[in-house]
Amino acid sequence: MDRLLKTIQHYIPLSSADEAIIATLFRQQKLSKGEHLLQAGQVCKNVFFMEKGLVRYYANIEGEEKTSYFNKEGEFVCDYVSFLPQQPSRTNIQALEDSTVYSISQTNMDVFYQQVEQGERFGRLAISDVFVSAIHQINSLYTDMPELRYQTFLAKFPEIAQRIPQYYIASYVGIKPQSLSRIRKRMAQTH
Repeated sequence: MDRLLKTIQHYIPLSSADEAIIATLFRQQKLSKGEHLLQAGQVCKNVFFMEKGLVRYYANIEGEEKTSYFNKEGEFVCDYVSFLPQQPSRTNIQALEDSTVYSISQTNMDVFYQQVEQGERFGRLAISDVFVSAIHQINSLYTDMPELRYQTFLAKFPEIAQRIPQYYIASYVGIKPQSLSRIRKRMAQTH
């Protein structure tokens, strides 16, 4: 739970009383590689924190899996589009490795906001980061060439690029695996 507390402290200071409250609100969960935290059609009932491991977000569109995002250690995982209004998700969240997460329910999140001294400030700052990241990603899909999207992926996820199968990375960038191979080859020749 140390990593979770340090991540929260990135946004707000925590007293020992705050830490004790947080410890009662989060539950540890283990995931096997390939297991889903969330499947399309389910309502996202929890926010998860990645203690260890890696997940991908994807949607099944016309029989093809389209990867939209990754989360690694030290990051929060959630389909906020489902979680906030409590509506069925269109997204799947799948473990790419054996993973350990801490989960907090929407009810316990409300307790967090009320009982942790700067809990509401934490929620506002954390969701602002998610929003800005999502907008950058959407803009990139519409305005950036695939090679630039791949370079952005490498800059954003340098420590996990080797942990993710290339076909998931290609899907995230919005291209076929063969196109990603050509981009990687061109990049290797220029370096």
